[in-house]
Amino acid sequence: MALPVSMPNSRRRKLSFTIQAWNLSYRIDRRGDKSASKQILRNVSCKARPGEILAIAGPSGAGKTTLLEILAGVVNLNRVSGRIKVNDKPMKVENFRRISGYVTQDDALFPLLTVKETLMYSARLKVAGGHEAAAVRVAELLKELGLEHVASSRIGGDMSGSRGVSGGERRRVSIGVDLVHDPAVLLLDEPTSGLDSASALHVISLLKSMTVEQGKTIILTIHQPGFRILELFDRVLLLSEGSALHHGSLKQLENRIKASGHCIPRHVNVLEFAIDALESLVVKSSSVDDKYFLGTHFNAIHGESRPKVEQYNDRPGGLRDPNVEDPPFLFANSRSKEVLILGERFSKNVVRTKQLFAARTIQAIVASFALGTIFMNVGRQGGRTALQTLIGFFAFSLTFLLSSTTEGLPIFLQERRILMRETSRGAYRVSSYVISNALVFLPFLLMVALLYTTPVYWLVGLRRDLDGFLYFSLVVWMVVLMANSFVACFSALVPNFIMGNSLIAGFMGSFFLFSGYFISSKDIPRYWIFFHYLSMFKYPFEAFMINEYGGEKNRGRCLETDRGICLLDGEAFLAQQGLKESQKWSNLGVMFCFICGYRILCFFILWFRCHFTRK
Repeated sequence: MALPVSMPNSRRRKLSFTIQAWNLSYRIDRRGDKSASKQILRNVSCKARPGEILAIAGPSGAGKTTLLEILAGVVNLNRVSGRIKVNDKPMKVENFRRISGYVTQDDALFPLLTVKETLMYSARLKVAGGHEAAAVRVAELLKELGLEHVASSRIGGDMSGSRGVSGGERRRVSIGVDLVHDPAVLLLDEPTSGLDSASALHVISLLKSMTVEQGKTIILTIHQPGFRILELFDRVLLLSEGSALHHGSLKQLENRIKASGHCIPRHVNVLEFAIDALESLVVKSSSVDDKYFLGTHFNAIHGESRPKVEQYNDRPGGLRDPNVEDPPFLFANSRSKEVLILGERFSKNVVRTKQLFAARTIQAIVASFALGTIFMNVGRQGGRTALQTLIGFFAFSLTFLLSSTTEGLPIFLQERRILMRETSRGAYRVSSYVISNALVFLPFLLMVALLYTTPVYWLVGLRRDLDGFLYFSLVVWMVVLMANSFVACFSALVPNFIMGNSLIAGFMGSFFLFSGYFISSKDIPRYWIFFHYLSMFKYPFEAFMINEYGGEKNRGRCLETDRGICLLDGEAFLAQQGLKESQKWSNLGVMFCFICGYRILCFFILWFRCHFTRK
């Protein structure tokens, strides 16, 4: 069943796969309380053949999506009882993902990329053979999906500020993303959801042509299809409350309905009538798992539609053969190549997000000149007042720099949805995404740091040395990188933007409170002292003061005089603050550890989400 990633398309299309499932049952335990558990599927059996479309239909809550996710290997199979075979061999999830594609109901696409770019990046990540092989495959796919006329159009959406392609075209792009590696099996969750009748028919017709021309095995879920769409299905699995009531052709379903004494109106198709009748005629008995219909209605459907199957391992974990080990999964690219491809894609998204790009640039310039004119030449003035004012400038600068990075949170959250979808299908490694994401922001945030430091440093009148300016700029760069890593870490953890924004703001305020500016470390209670050392304000704040008042040139710099007598010089001031010259570089090391630490924590959170959330 294993399929090498680098196998040519011509060879891959000759392979066909039959998927059979017997007695699939799935139960969700709510909060560990078995009494509050819910049975999603009850002994469902089905078969999908190559060259055919199997449509899983039923009313809302029937278990259609859950069954599709089990067949796609998305749901942890250790929680499912029953049996699944692919070409008469026990299904192995890692192997099955190589020859299958899974299209979710929601379109997880980058709105700022064009149709061709979306497919191209997906092909470069999934298809071995380099850029040329990916370009050939994308050209074939654009023609096959009928997307050549919109190849240069952006996907569009809420974040892009433009409408982009139509809903039907967007859905075909989503299908194309999972078709770039030419899978022999395609599973789709509600491919016609949200589309008008013409677009829905176009999508299903496209899927039908794949079964006829390429022999693909296609399984999809659908709620209530129109008559023309219904004619394109080869077999239908009708579910109700987690049980299979019919598995076969529509003609068989029609004959059974008529045999039970029902007359199907002309304006209602067979499947629509069956679903409506189910909702009105199904009656629950006192037993949770038992179900029957009023009188003899639908007796034929309920009693004869289920195939007689052998009983097999009806305990959790029955889908995996413990005696057969999965071969190691092979990615299409090396980790370094994945980093390059993902970095290129992320760079385009950042550059094309004009609101973010322009806002950060303008914000840095405006804030720099505003603060420079407010604190004009304060660094060249003497006295206790000027000293306190300059310390206030350092504190406010850090507040501005660390709190102005949360606007990247929506981009990180959108990336996370796509990351979880792509890594679940084995497109690339989670570590490659984290590394590429960090590398892309290095030059962007360096530009932001220089735009801020260049005007403000000289306007405020800080020490007139090139090494002092370069060190100040390096600290600012480290600060924005540290904040960016912090936001990236929380974007992997929080469920939505509102929660993420609230938590980030709360932590930033706590970091500022325990930085040593408002209250010295000696006066902080012992049970809160850990927050002082975790504060992202503490280390750059100290670095600013050491850079300004430390060094050989500033040791004898008089900061406060009285009648011509120097009361406080730079060395004495740093001693009052408990700072040493050596901390100038050790603080940078701590900040670098913060940057790496938050990125590593981000990796582990994303890795856990991608691999264990469904468990």
